[in-house]
Amino acid sequence: MSSQQKTQQYKNLALLNAQSPLFNQVCVIGLGLIGASIAQAIKNNGLAERIVAVDRHEPSLKEAIQHGLLDAGSVVLSEIVSGSDLIIIAVPAQAVQAVFIDIKNAMDSGLLATDCIITDVCSTKVNIIDAAKAVFETLPVGLVPAHPIAGAENSGYHARRATLFVNHSVIICELPTTSHLAIAKLSQLWEAVGASVMPMEAAHHDAILAHTSHLPHLLAFNLVEQLASHDDNLDMFRYAAGGFRDFTRIAASDPKMWHDIFFANQSAIISALDEYSVYLSDIRQLIIDKNSTALMGLLGRAQAARRHFGHMLASTPYTDTSAMSASYNITPSNTVSGTITIPGDKSISHRSIMLGSLATGVTHVTGFLEGEDALATLQAFRDMGVIIEGPDNGNLTIHGVGMNGLKPSKTPLYMGNSGTSMRLLAGILAAQAFDSVLTGDTSLNKRPMERIAAPLRQMGAVIQSTGQKGTAPLSITGRDSVGTPLQGIEYDMPVASAQIKSCLLLAGLWAEGTTTVTQPEVSRDHTERMLSAFGYPVTVDGNRISVEGGGTLKGGDIAVPADISSAAFFMVAAAISQDSELTLKQVGINPTRTGIIDILKLMQADISLSNETHVGGEPVADITIRGSNLVGIEIPEYLVPLAIDEFPVLFIAASCAQGRTILTGAKELRVKESDRIAVMAEGLQTLGVDCTVTEDGLIIEGKGTQSQNSDINNSQPVFGGGDIVSHHDHRIAMSFAVASLRASQQISIEGIETINTSFPGFAELANQIGMSIDVVSA
Repeated sequence: MSSQQKTQQYKNLALLNAQSPLFNQVCVIGLGLIGASIAQAIKNNGLAERIVAVDRHEPSLKEAIQHGLLDAGSVVLSEIVSGSDLIIIAVPAQAVQAVFIDIKNAMDSGLLATDCIITDVCSTKVNIIDAAKAVFETLPVGLVPAHPIAGAENSGYHARRATLFVNHSVIICELPTTSHLAIAKLSQLWEAVGASVMPMEAAHHDAILAHTSHLPHLLAFNLVEQLASHDDNLDMFRYAAGGFRDFTRIAASDPKMWHDIFFANQSAIISALDEYSVYLSDIRQLIIDKNSTALMGLLGRAQAARRHFGHMLASTPYTDTSAMSASYNITPSNTVSGTITIPGDKSISHRSIMLGSLATGVTHVTGFLEGEDALATLQAFRDMGVIIEGPDNGNLTIHGVGMNGLKPSKTPLYMGNSGTSMRLLAGILAAQAFDSVLTGDTSLNKRPMERIAAPLRQMGAVIQSTGQKGTAPLSITGRDSVGTPLQGIEYDMPVASAQIKSCLLLAGLWAEGTTTVTQPEVSRDHTERMLSAFGYPVTVDGNRISVEGGGTLKGGDIAVPADISSAAFFMVAAAISQDSELTLKQVGINPTRTGIIDILKLMQADISLSNETHVGGEPVADITIRGSNLVGIEIPEYLVPLAIDEFPVLFIAASCAQGRTILTGAKELRVKESDRIAVMAEGLQTLGVDCTVTEDGLIIEGKGTQSQNSDINNSQPVFGGGDIVSHHDHRIAMSFAVASLRASQQISIEGIETINTSFPGFAELANQIGMSIDVVSA
């Protein structure tokens, strides 16, 4: 059973046994910042009948009683602990063993039940458990070591805040000797005061905290001491910049507390210091050698990692509805107009990173999409040792490492919400010498990966998916362990999928012999085009695409055109609204991606292309769309792969058309970020549109009306208003935003954070052309 499953089991157990309030009497030992804050949070949330405390500072006890925070307080535990069913130890780590002695004496004298829950808030855990072992003959069944990852610059009783733990993590170390109910009740308490509970083994906790908390504090104290020891220290502190102040702020923390922590976690901190010394020595040498490229690589990786980890932590709960905090409130508007530039193509941005990293020489990329999906790909290659400068306003410089220059990542490669990143990278990593693990957020880890894993195994890859459904995380065994290279195969694809095709073609770059992929219908060909742009021969014979293994890629200049999938939202917005005329500048019109244009033209949309040219091997054009009287159609199946990502917004167009629109042959939509057929049908029905879900498509009864007056035809409301659940799918959210142009009432869309995966700045651009989207954060 996983730790998450155990935690949920404990929560269920706690709910079955829960009383209101949760505890009869809580005894807090130590009324410093953490102890007083948890006492205040318990008080404010009504989690205990009584709260008592022990502290050496009697004035703090008296004040807490006067404030109504405490029911009783004492400097001696035995005087007030009787009847407590929870004890929270909030004293320095070195003092905990003495507290355990007092608790054992209280148990031995009958003041405390032997199953009383005992927890602590110390930032080291192994020494706390060792101290308990030294005092108790056997560890108490109620002992639950814990550590809230929260704090503040000021300390003491007066610095207390009941909200100190809101949106912070609390690590709980689940000991085999501890009762499940004790773990569950303590977890419930921490969650009730706004924290998120994470289970972790004690030794792992101490190692993690040594690097992320204890080492930074030690360095901050040391740096301030270094500067204070200079003869000109007054000038140093007077002219210290904001970075110095930000970094050394933590050196204002309690010296006694940190003195104890440094000794309590000695082994892990020394290990972290030794590792830091190696990195410090390396960067010192880079500066001595004036190694500009390597130094830029190090600084760039660090900057990107800082942003990436922040994003990773924020994006992990994209599919956890309890974590969603942002939504759209959209007021209906009738028309859009103007000339706008759409962000860069996501598919091409992914591939520019991948092939630029594997090329020899330097690759310069312009127009790179700085959305979260593409940034996940960028970070993955940084994690594998590639030096990448940027992104800076869509500009990147990639210092390629060659076909065999990637290095193993020290951690699993995190793909966020990007299926393209995971599936294409799996093909590359299946051919590498080293082992790899690919993982993503909750949504991505539910999406099918056997569709690429199975054919990769036919090539000789050793790849393990997760669970019965074959999902991520993916574990890939390196070729050094397997002992043989990949072998080229001929593979008939069961469905037309650019991701499957690209995965196998990329794996084929290292395979012995020829790798040939045959697709049932044409799918987007960005991989083939970009391989050619990097000088790698690709053979295309109808729907058969082949590569020979053993070639090389050569770096060069890549210009990323505007993304037609992102442009699709604005095409439909203009087509369905009154008196609209919108021009989208230099959009990619790769013939394997223009299904959206072809389908809208079949629906009689007024679309024209101008200024057609080529950018980086890809055709581009300005696209102008005017308000149109759309008609329902039966969508030709050969166009389905060419518009697979655009169907959510095409369903909005179909709803505004006169007559019925029928989509078949689109099973692929059911395995995207969400089941896009079911989710769109649900939303359309919420807004008053009749539609029928089929096994491989959707039937939509358009609400457009016949009229000689075109202005009347495309101005009448089609949708009502209501609340739309996007299921954290960016294309679902943006599609229903477009629906507001033909709505009679306000539309609210929940869970819109994922829009940043492909289209950062969507709401701002939509408002620029006349829509009225209000982004609301809870």
